[in-house]
Amino acid sequence: MRIAVSGSIATDHLMVFPGRFEEQLLSECLDRVSLSFLADRLEVREGGVGANIAFGLGRLGLRPVLVGAAGADFADYRARLERAGVDMESVRVSETLHTARFVCTTDLDQNQIATFYAGAMTEAARIDLAETHARVGGLGLLLVGADDPEAMLRHTDMAHRLGIPVAADPSQQLARLTGEQARSLVDGAFLLFSNEYESALLVERTGWSEQDILARVGLWIVTRGADGVILRGADGTRVDVPAVRIDNVADPTGVGDAFRAGFLAGWSWGLPYERAAQLGCALATVVLGSVGTQEYKLLPTELLASLEEVYGGPAAEEIAGRLVGAS
Repeated sequence: MRIAVSGSIATDHLMVFPGRFEEQLLSECLDRVSLSFLADRLEVREGGVGANIAFGLGRLGLRPVLVGAAGADFADYRARLERAGVDMESVRVSETLHTARFVCTTDLDQNQIATFYAGAMTEAARIDLAETHARVGGLGLLLVGADDPEAMLRHTDMAHRLGIPVAADPSQQLARLTGEQARSLVDGAFLLFSNEYESALLVERTGWSEQDILARVGLWIVTRGADGVILRGADGTRVDVPAVRIDNVADPTGVGDAFRAGFLAGWSWGLPYERAAQLGCALATVVLGSVGTQEYKLLPTELLASLEEVYGGPAAEEIAGRLVGAS
């Protein structure tokens, strides 16, 4: 099964502020904030939600198709993703714009303040998903992640027309979407990904209740950081999956993307949703322990050890046979 991932391709500028944002924010002055945080560390890494998820799928042994737009400065990054096993033939390279930039500052409590410059991402809507679908002999799933809003809407519409199941993951772009746009992205999705805050924002933005949303999607997957993941179905079923704990947190950037890669890999292998979520949680913890969204080392033995410790031997055994191609 070929999985396509549409979403941003970016360079991440990750900084660490050795304090707490909450100590600098005055509730009576939130309407006129003017702050500068002196960071004591800077890491420049490749990122973007589309590229991060595709990278994770590639490391797990799949051959995902990345659908997105990058700039003329993308050559080295492209080669890196190709080495990770990502199909790059559906990436548009802009002739005039730089690859998108993500600038993020993290405080001691792992809270983050970030700014995203779209750059070449604004050309993502020019990519024809139908051509990609034909080129690879048919897509089994399209994840629509945070990207140029027009591209997200166009790819979602085309996937529905072609009969390709859609995993809706509007995440960071919810702040930019109108109610109508948010409803178009969610309605009819096979899977819906969000974190807790995005779940509440999705209800506000769509004007639908949680039950209204559940009635329109196959499965709603809500990530909750250290509290794990909730899987919710329209029939009222709910499965809580605990997180895999980690003692040394390095950087939370890209953790949600890693979860999605693990979940989608598990689903593509035919694993039950709960088992796929467990794999996603384990991979998310691997990323949490490293700086940068694609700098982690994926060691199957360590991944399986984490799965067994948290979820038991049967979970590790069921997943073990699928990690042959992981690297």
